[in-house]
Amino acid sequence: MATGRNPPRFVPTLTEVVHAPPAATPAPLGVQGMTEEQWVHRIMQRVDQTLDRRLREAVAAVIVDQTRNLAPLLRAEVESVVREAVADALAGEMNAASLRSPKP
Repeated sequence: MATGRNPPRFVPTLTEVVHAPPAATPAPLGVQGMTEEQWVHRIMQRVDQTLDRRLREAVAAVIVDQTRNLAPLLRAEVESVVREAVADALAGEMNAASLRSPKP
């Protein structure tokens, strides 16, 4: 089933050998001439910066979330302590008043 057209130049034919690309990839720009240790150090610096920022963001989000959850519990505890303190103060004043008043 011939179409009469020739295939484009960039399509390999059965008579051409297609070679795989080389296994080693060229070094990224700006890294030629660097030792592996220097390259790893630069990458680790970038990772450290990103990790530090993301950890701060994650910790801040957890603290905000925990504060929201803790606020009602703290409010209830403060209310209980204030009620107890007021009751104790009122009881103390009532005792003091009864001791000062003359007995019939």
